Amino acid sequence: MNEEHLTRIQAIAEAALLAAGKPLSLEQLRELFGEDERPARQVMEHALMMLEQSCEGRGFELRKVASGYRLQVREEFAPWVGRLYEEKPQRYSRALLETLALIAYRQPITRGEIEDIRGVTVSSNIIRTLLEREWVRVVGHRDVPGRPAMYATTRQFLDYFNLTGLDELPPLSEVRDLEEIGRELEQNMQGEIKFDSPDGSGASPDSDSESQAPESDQTLH
Repeated sequence: MNEEHLTRIQAIAEAALLAAGKPLSLEQLRELFGEDERPARQVMEHALMMLEQSCEGRGFELRKVASGYRLQVREEFAPWVGRLYEEKPQRYSRALLETLALIAYRQPITRGEIEDIRGVTVSSNIIRTLLEREWVRVVGHRDVPGRPAMYATTRQFLDYFNLTGLDELPPLSEVRDLEEIGRELEQNMQGEIKFDSPDGSGASPDSDSESQAPESDQTLH
């Protein structure tokens, strides 16, 4: 296959990723081509590598996440891109981020188990928000009285936080507590621009009644 053909495959992939507005898998990109011209997987991967290299020094990058590949604004340019939007993005509460972190590290886990670790009741609004955003899903029910639902993270969770797999989560040995895990997740968000906000300035819709972060000996050992 000559370089001109590879360049054309790269351009088609770039156009598709720009138009899709969501990650596309390697197979989805290959299926853009007719059977008689469909590139082999290795050829498609090489074209994507060329596309990644062509993004060097530009305001956007090719990023691989759990669902496939996508083109996105580089994080370093978030402060400028954020000025395009009149409203500030929602800032997630500590309680929501801690709950999400527990689900990510201890999945599958029930609401009661989350409450035992955090030491406070988990607001129904938090669970509903996580389900509505499709960051978590019910994967079964614990075989105990009441058969509580067990929660686990989704592919959408990985995509949103720029991860290809759970093994890319920050190691527990490198974090102090649940809040720190949650804030590290928040820093990796690709879908919303970060804005500075004074600590404690107003509670978000997802906040619960907790007023103090859990002690380190309560966290994910």
